[in-house]
Amino acid sequence: MLKRFYISHLGIFYMLFACFMFAVTGAFAKYLSKDMPSIEVVFFRNLIGLFIVIYAIYRFPFKQAGGHFFLLMFRGFVGTVALFAFFYNVAHVNLATAFTFQKTNPIFTAILAAFIFKERLSSLGWFAVFLGFGGILLVIQPNLGISKTDIIGVWSGLGAAIAYTSVKELNKSYGTNVIVLSFMLWGSFLPLICMGLAEFFTYEPLDFLFSKFSMPSWYNVVFILLMGLSGYFFQSYMTKAFAVGKKAGVIAAVSYADVIFTLIIGYFMGDVLPNQTALLGILLVIVSGILVVKEK
Repeated sequence: MLKRFYISHLGIFYMLFACFMFAVTGAFAKYLSKDMPSIEVVFFRNLIGLFIVIYAIYRFPFKQAGGHFFLLMFRGFVGTVALFAFFYNVAHVNLATAFTFQKTNPIFTAILAAFIFKERLSSLGWFAVFLGFGGILLVIQPNLGISKTDIIGVWSGLGAAIAYTSVKELNKSYGTNVIVLSFMLWGSFLPLICMGLAEFFTYEPLDFLFSKFSMPSWYNVVFILLMGLSGYFFQSYMTKAFAVGKKAGVIAAVSYADVIFTLIIGYFMGDVLPNQTALLGILLVIVSGILVVKEK
């Protein structure tokens, strides 16, 4: 009976494991950010992923229709800059808050889809969107002042939403591996360019974009490899979860478990827990995101 329950809910278990791996990836990134700039962490994270994707394309080649090349490049660029923002916040605020900002992307995606693709949102969908923005305000707490990490955090969610929205059109012309490859290429080479420019140009407000390269120690190389491995397991089991899950909306809703995992992991890493107002905001963002993905 237990085995039957496990099999019938396999998609949920896969997604829970994927969420845990995503939280672990964030934890490794936060640890590495003590010795190197966040943009360098992005570089190593994507470089490992790049080799994995190239190997997958080599093993399983396929033909594509092609076209929309500018959109493909745009998606890679915007997605990478959003990742810069996400990893910067992972390094500078508590893990749960950084992940909450990133998890606002379904809310922004719903708005973009409504205006760009004319997808209709129900009254419940719009309620969820406004609920999500209310949650963001509680996390930011503008009455205490809007910080740089607040602005960067909002961009990490909005930028990810723009990247995800473009995938809908790109899927008509390219396979998943090619779309991911373009993102990994941008995510590997753009940090190199930015770190190279930082040798001649530094500007503190843009340190999430321009920071000098710091040679990692052999000890940190181990954590870089572990970060890449946990990131691979996250992508793999997230894909499996949607493949075997009976209802995509349920699986997507379960994906918000990573915020809970980051609260726990962050606490053991020495993070200061968000105050009660911010915790309420995190809860509202989670509820909002679940309502939005269930709508789809």
